[in-house]
Amino acid sequence: MIEFSERLSRIKLSPSNVAAQKVRDLRAAGRDVIGLMIGEPDFETPPHVKRAVVAAMDRNETRYTPINGIPQLREAVRNKFIRENGLDFSAEQVMAGTGSKQILFNALQATVGPGDEVIIPAPYWISYLDMTLVADGTPVVVTCGIDRGFKLTPEQLEAAITPRTKWLLLNSPGNPSGAIYSREELLALAEVLRRHPQVWVLSDDIYEHLRFDGVEFCTMAQVAPDLADRTLTVNGVSKAYAMTGFRLGYAAGPLELIRAMVKMQSQSTAGVNSLSQWAAVEALNGPQEFLAERAAAFQERRDHMLELLREVPGLTCDKPQGAFYLFPRCAGLLGRKTPDGKVLEKEVDVVVYLLEHAGVAVVQGEAYGLSPYMRISIASSLDNLTEAGRRIARAVAELR
Repeated sequence: MIEFSERLSRIKLSPSNVAAQKVRDLRAAGRDVIGLMIGEPDFETPPHVKRAVVAAMDRNETRYTPINGIPQLREAVRNKFIRENGLDFSAEQVMAGTGSKQILFNALQATVGPGDEVIIPAPYWISYLDMTLVADGTPVVVTCGIDRGFKLTPEQLEAAITPRTKWLLLNSPGNPSGAIYSREELLALAEVLRRHPQVWVLSDDIYEHLRFDGVEFCTMAQVAPDLADRTLTVNGVSKAYAMTGFRLGYAAGPLELIRAMVKMQSQSTAGVNSLSQWAAVEALNGPQEFLAERAAAFQERRDHMLELLREVPGLTCDKPQGAFYLFPRCAGLLGRKTPDGKVLEKEVDVVVYLLEHAGVAVVQGEAYGLSPYMRISIASSLDNLTEAGRRIARAVAELR
């Protein structure tokens, strides 16, 4: 029998992916389940992007590409950063990876070693913790509750930094909270970072275009240019452009860091498939008007689902500023009994109850580092969300 590595024992399967597979299994068995677990837009990939893939195939763009991405893509990324963020990078400071997830993985693998610390504000995207552990690093989780708007404060950052701190990981708009750091809040964090030159910033901006109520988007290298030489800005086409299956992320930052990440990528995927790169060129260079339309649709869904959840006794929910999730607190349901007499002792019991009794699948907040919460994806139709809200209300009403 094969013996697995010690590093494998440090990580776990993604809870959202596990939940998604459970839903697939239940549906295969004939169960009616509404899945609100996965962070995947339900919109179609834009038609002009699809046409770009066909055109690339017709041009026989099907060969190996440069590890850091084709020149046309790196130029499109450069222009995106100039156009939307006021950041001007050279082509050598830009790279593409197999999803923003690989970009993050590359960065941590290239820079983090035993004893190095990565500050991760909670709630956090599931993979941040595990990617740090795989890199032999030490996650320093800082709880940022609803009283802080699910955002890290300068005081918390100062208290978390030690001589071994290597990275601060920021995600705005955030998954699962939808919280967005304002310009002023980023400047306040930057003031702390100036006192600690060993700390780098990993800015995960993947939900940049999914913002509500006219909230401004800012990123650290933009508001604090003096920190640009120790900031990695990460983004991708998955969320805003509904291109999850293309698996294409990108990043820009200090040249020495990008070179190290490219070196790491050379011995893993060796780069993104050629057709996805040409699709991303079209996505970034082509029409952008639909992005605001889709964000408006998600805002409508947010408002609709919030209204439904606020009618459910025992659930409380903050209004997210972006992304496409709700993160309701379910403390008011703990200690209550299901119709068959089982006590809901933990949030996972609530999640299981909603799945088995109501046919609604969500993910427990514990997976994102904060309890007792649940993450609900609103990347689904209004009809689905309405039915899910009705089922949740009915199931909670049957608790004793």
